[in-house]
Amino acid sequence: MQLIDNALLDQISGEAQASARLRMNFNFHNSAMAPSQRLINALEPGTSLPIHRHRHTQETYILLRGRVRVLFYNSDKSLKEEVELDSLQGRYGINIPAGQWHTLMVLESGSAIFETKDGPYLPMDAEDLL
Repeated sequence: MQLIDNALLDQISGEAQASARLRMNFNFHNSAMAPSQRLINALEPGTSLPIHRHRHTQETYILLRGRVRVLFYNSDKSLKEEVELDSLQGRYGINIPAGQWHTLMVLESGSAIFETKDGPYLPMDAEDLL
């Protein structure tokens, strides 16, 4: 059992703040080969996530706290759409279709999202980075 509460989010956010990448995962799945990849991703402003896609799975973000902007792109690198997740505005999460180019921008320190996608974990191929 793992309770998801402020203490856990504070712990992961502290690790993210101390990380050179300004983000930190807390995995609930047991291995990279698990058929369901479930994790909390604590994110700090300034973290850099390349524009990428997951060709073989949808990905879902549920905002646990903070604010993030999810950016969607066309294959020519043009911005297609952006959605701000903010619980105060009633926007709690988003499901990203398989193959959709996307990234996110962190708008508030201490932000955390719950992510889920089908496994196993596959490192990004060059063709999955825009």
